[in-house]
Amino acid sequence: MPQPKPGSGAPSSAGEKYWSTLPSPSLAVPDVLSGRFSIMDVAPSVESGRRATKAAVGELITVNATVVREGHDALAVSLVPIRPDGSRCLPVDMVEINPGLCLWEGQMRPDSMGMWGFIIEAWSDPYGTWVHRAEIKIPAGVDIELELTEGALVLERAAEGLSESAQDVLLAAANAMRNAELPEEARLAAGTGRKVREVLARHPLRDLVTPSGPWPMFVDRRRALFGAWYEFFPRSEGATASTSGTFAEATKRLPAIADMGFDVVYLPPIHPIGHINRKGANNTLTPGPDDPGSPWAIGSAAGGHDTVHPDLGTIDDFDAFVARTKELGMEVALDLALQAAPDHPWATAGKNWFLLRADGSIAYAENPPKKYQDIYPMWFDGDPAGLYDEVLRIVHLWMDHGVRIFRVDNPHTKPVRFWDALLSEIRRTDPDVLFLAEAFTRPPMMRALAEVGFHQSYTYFTWRNEKWELEQYLSELAGPASAYMRPNLFTNTPDILHAYLQYGGPAAFAIRSTLAATLSPTYGIYSGFELFEHVALKPGSEEYLDTEKFSYRPRDYSAAETEGRSLAPYLKLLNDIRRRHPALQQLRDLTFHHVDDEKMIAFSKRDGDDTIIVVCSLDPFAARETAVHLNMPALGLDWHDSFRVRDEVTNTTYVWRENNFIRLDPHVQCAHILHVRQGAA
Repeated sequence: MPQPKPGSGAPSSAGEKYWSTLPSPSLAVPDVLSGRFSIMDVAPSVESGRRATKAAVGELITVNATVVREGHDALAVSLVPIRPDGSRCLPVDMVEINPGLCLWEGQMRPDSMGMWGFIIEAWSDPYGTWVHRAEIKIPAGVDIELELTEGALVLERAAEGLSESAQDVLLAAANAMRNAELPEEARLAAGTGRKVREVLARHPLRDLVTPSGPWPMFVDRRRALFGAWYEFFPRSEGATASTSGTFAEATKRLPAIADMGFDVVYLPPIHPIGHINRKGANNTLTPGPDDPGSPWAIGSAAGGHDTVHPDLGTIDDFDAFVARTKELGMEVALDLALQAAPDHPWATAGKNWFLLRADGSIAYAENPPKKYQDIYPMWFDGDPAGLYDEVLRIVHLWMDHGVRIFRVDNPHTKPVRFWDALLSEIRRTDPDVLFLAEAFTRPPMMRALAEVGFHQSYTYFTWRNEKWELEQYLSELAGPASAYMRPNLFTNTPDILHAYLQYGGPAAFAIRSTLAATLSPTYGIYSGFELFEHVALKPGSEEYLDTEKFSYRPRDYSAAETEGRSLAPYLKLLNDIRRRHPALQQLRDLTFHHVDDEKMIAFSKRDGDDTIIVVCSLDPFAARETAVHLNMPALGLDWHDSFRVRDEVTNTTYVWRENNFIRLDPHVQCAHILHVRQGAA
C-alpha cells in the first residue's frame, strides 16, 4: 500500500482561509468596570464575552450581574435584549435578589435564531432616591418643605417629553406637593401614589446611565436544546447472523421509533468498511468470512466518507430513509467519524493526513487498554487546509442529502482550532445544522469543544448513579456550564453498558431512562435498551456480549412487546410527558430537594407557569419509603402552602405540602412525575 509522505498535499485557498483566520465575533467584547457604576460577574457569559453563550428559540434565559454604586442613592438596573438585526427589545427591569451582595436578576426569551446579545444598564434613580428619603424624614418632621419641593422638582423633570396624560398625572402630583395648605401626609401621598408610580414604572427618570455589553448570545433552533435520540444500526434491521440488513428494512423500523416519541434517529457510520485488519465478533483479530467489521473502520476500495456501504443499498435508498424519517416528524443524525481504515481512499492516495512512525508505518488508533488495529487516526498538522476542505466537502455532501444533525466521534482527539473553523463556517452558511460532541474526556476539553460551537455534548451521566454524584453533576450542568454546554444524557451506547444495567434488571432500565428524560431536555438511548439487553462480554467489562459494533444483531421488537418484555410503552409515556411540559424542555431551572433516603432523589423544574416535581428511586431491587422535604420558594410557593399535584405516570391526584411521605416500588413504579396544579389545594 502506498504510504503518505510528509509535506505532500497542497492546501486550498478556502481551507487556508478558514483554517488560519477564523471569523470574528458579531458582537464586540464587552467592557467592564469602565462606567459610572460597576457592573461585574455578568452571567451567562463565556470567556468574558469573547465567545457567545448558548441559547435556543423560546428558551427562558436568566441574566445575573453584580452591580454596585457608592453611597445610599437608589440604583436601578435593566436588561436590554438585542436582536440579530441589531434592534433593541424593550428593557426588562432587573430585580435585586440579594441586596447584601448587590446581585441583580432579569430574564429574556429569544424568539428567533441568530446572534443575539444583551446589554445591562445601571442607572441612578432620582425618584426612588427621593421616595426613600422622604418617607423617612417627612413623618419624622425633618426638612419637610425642602423634601416636598425636591420631590416636586423630580416629578416635573420626569414629566418632560411624556404624553399629555402621563404629564397630567405627574404635574398634578407635583402641584399637590407644593400646596402648603394641604396636610403634610396628603402632600407626601400625592408624590408617592399608585398612579405616579405606574407612570414612572413605564417611563423612569434615569440619570448617569451606565451600559455593560453587548454580551453575545447565539440562539439555535429548538432541537439544539430539546429532543429524544434513538440510536440504531441499519445493518441489523432485517439481517441474519451472516447477512446485512438494508436501508429499506431499516425504514420499516421508523414508525415504531416515532411511536415511542423519539425526535432524532442517530445512525452510526453507514460507509464502506475496511478489509485490512478487519475485526471479528467481540473485537477479535480473526474475522470470519461473514463478519461485517466495525462501521467506524471507514473506507475501502468501495469508497470512503462520501459513500454508502453497498450492503445497505444506494444513496437513493438513503434519501428514501431520510424522507420517511421526516414524514414521521423525526430527523436523522449521522455519525461523522474523522478516521480511516487502512484501505480507505484517503490512506491509499498518499495524502499527508496520517502520521508515519519511524519504520514508515501508520500507527493505528489506541485508547488503552482498547486497541483499534482496523482504524488509522487522522493527522491534522501535515496538511491542515487540505484536510479541512475535504471534511467540509463531506459535511456539505450529507447536508445536501437531508442530514442536519451530526454526531461527531471522538472530537477531543482532533485540534480544537479545527472545530472552531469548521463549525464557524457551517454556522455562517447553515445555522440550523447541529453537532453533538461524543467526547468522554477531561472536563476542560469538553468545555473547549462546547465553547467553539458544538451544540450538544455527551456527558458522564452513565457513570453517575448515586444520589450525591447525580446532584453534584447535574447542578454543574444546569448551572455554570449551561452558558456553554448542553448535555445529551445517553443511558447507554454501543460502548457503554454500565454495571447498574448489567445487574439491576428491568427496574434499572426504567430508573435510568426516567432520570435521563427528566433531568435533561435532551437524552438518548441505544437500541436494545428497551429490550433490557444487559449481558456484558465478561465481568468488569462495559462491552456488550456479541456487541453490535462487530456483528449483525437482529431483534424481534414486536414479540418482546407482545410478551411484556419491552420498556417501549414506558419510553413512549416519558416522551409524551416531556412534550406536554415546557418545564422538562429546559435545562437551567433545576432544583434538588432533600430526601431522607440516600437511595431516593427528588428535583423540580420550572418554566413559566409549568412546574414538575420528580421523585425517583435509585434502588432497582426493593421498595423504599421515606420523606421528601420540598424547597417551597423554589416552587414559587410559601412554606405553609398546600397544593395539588397530578402524577403524570398514573394520572393520580394528591395534595402535597413542604413535607411528604413517599413509597416507591421500582418493579411497579420507579418514579413520581408530578405536575403542580395551579391554585390552592
